[in-house]
Amino acid sequence: MSQLELLTLGRVGVDLYPQQHGPLKDVTAFSKFLGGTATNVAVGAARLGHRTAVLTKVGADGFGDFVREALQGFGVDPTYVGTCAELRTPIVFCELDPPEDPPLLFYREPMAPDLTIEKDDVPWDVVKEVPILWVTGTGVSVEPSRTTQLAMLEARGRPATGTGRHTVLDLDWRAMFWPSPTEARREYSAMLDQVTVAVGNRDEVEVAVGTRDPHEAADRLLARGLELALVKMGGEGVLVATQDTRSIVPPHPVEVVCGLGAGDAFGGALVHGLLSGWGPVRIAEYANAAGAIVASRLACADAMPTLAELDAIVTSRGAHA
Repeated sequence: MSQLELLTLGRVGVDLYPQQHGPLKDVTAFSKFLGGTATNVAVGAARLGHRTAVLTKVGADGFGDFVREALQGFGVDPTYVGTCAELRTPIVFCELDPPEDPPLLFYREPMAPDLTIEKDDVPWDVVKEVPILWVTGTGVSVEPSRTTQLAMLEARGRPATGTGRHTVLDLDWRAMFWPSPTEARREYSAMLDQVTVAVGNRDEVEVAVGTRDPHEAADRLLARGLELALVKMGGEGVLVATQDTRSIVPPHPVEVVCGLGAGDAFGGALVHGLLSGWGPVRIAEYANAAGAIVASRLACADAMPTLAELDAIVTSRGAHA
């Protein structure tokens, strides 16, 4: 693939969605989809016309083959998808009740391949030069991924303001991946001095900076030198904060089919806005629209919207075109 615009680092797997509502014990059929936060963000940005890749690993199994083929089908470069022969490609079962926040059953034991990334797996030239590098909180939950991700951030350095280059931290708090919130906060803190953008919901910012209050959380994030902090507030919209401005961008109401993937679609549109040089409010308007569209559909990667779909929903609300 020619010059990459986005490299994401982190989770990949296979999502299994039930074909019936109700508890998993009563489900008789599932459908298979590509999944994983970092993977979905890369797919979302690719759907919006960008050249993207994922740095991750899969197992030496049929699901690993599926991941590579699915990425290619979505236009995401699979060059940096490695293989861990000793582990299996993760699978995740979703229970569609309640649809807004479906329970997830992760099969990532004893460890997921995407957490075994080591320094020899890293395309260092790409890390230093790619316009947007996307990292996650989960990526520093265990070794060796923790050391590798921190080394990538150090090698890249924090891009200078105004260059159009960004390092984005998706706080991506998943309690089951951590011994405690205290340990997670320590590792998040190590990353905040290296990134330009942070995005997370109330739970995630509380773990990262010690408060659920969106404005106080934004203050604490920006105090670390970030250019942009986005705090998702559910039905209250998204707080968009820079060093000079602050706005609350309202959500786009939809009938929720499955809330999974909405945050990743938000991320894909965030990447698009950053690469396009948009202002923060316009970025959040499109990101909210992307999240709403995916929440109204089943699946994550397959549900990512096109730019025409985002244009339609944003302009229908009278927002910034």
